[in-house]
Amino acid sequence: MLEIDLAGDAVRAATGSMIAYTGDVTFKNAGMGGGDGLMAGLKRRAAGESVALMHCTGQGTVWFAKDAMEVLIVELNGDTLKVESEQLLALSDKLRTDVAFAGVRGASSGQGLFTTTVTGYGTVALLSAGGPPIALEVSPQYPLVVDPDAFIASQGQLNQSFVTDVSWRNLIGESSGEAFSLRFDGSGVVYIQPEER
Repeated sequence: MLEIDLAGDAVRAATGSMIAYTGDVTFKNAGMGGGDGLMAGLKRRAAGESVALMHCTGQGTVWFAKDAMEVLIVELNGDTLKVESEQLLALSDKLRTDVAFAGVRGASSGQGLFTTTVTGYGTVALLSAGGPPIALEVSPQYPLVVDPDAFIASQGQLNQSFVTDVSWRNLIGESSGEAFSLRFDGSGVVYIQPEER
């Protein structure tokens, strides 16, 4: 659960995630996450990557939650966070959102070909299913490979690529491993959840 104290400022949160509030708080439709404008709308529509957001303003305290998931707080200091839209719970109103091409990762995991990007200075609240999220460091010496269904978000100077591990065992249904994975090279952090979507 996430608790936010509003003192005349604003926050955007996933529509339907407010579970309680006190004070004088107004909730309005903020449209779809993933940026504004025609191009962002077309990208979202083509790929199915968007999250309905509500704009919360006023004086008071608001509590947010979704499906009893764990909440991870990430601070942005002018950098960009790439996040699966369904893992986004709330964000500072001053942060910019857009959509970015995710490649075949989205197609393999059923999440769409685009992912939501959040950029600027502020706070982002992410969701993790199955338990507390795990932050994994990536360095040039130690690239990271993760299951696309466990991926929540990535932050830093990271290059993402799609790795396939298809063998004859996959083709006849006797594989014990994952056929598709995400590889991250560079420097940064990848957040995963201890459960597959």
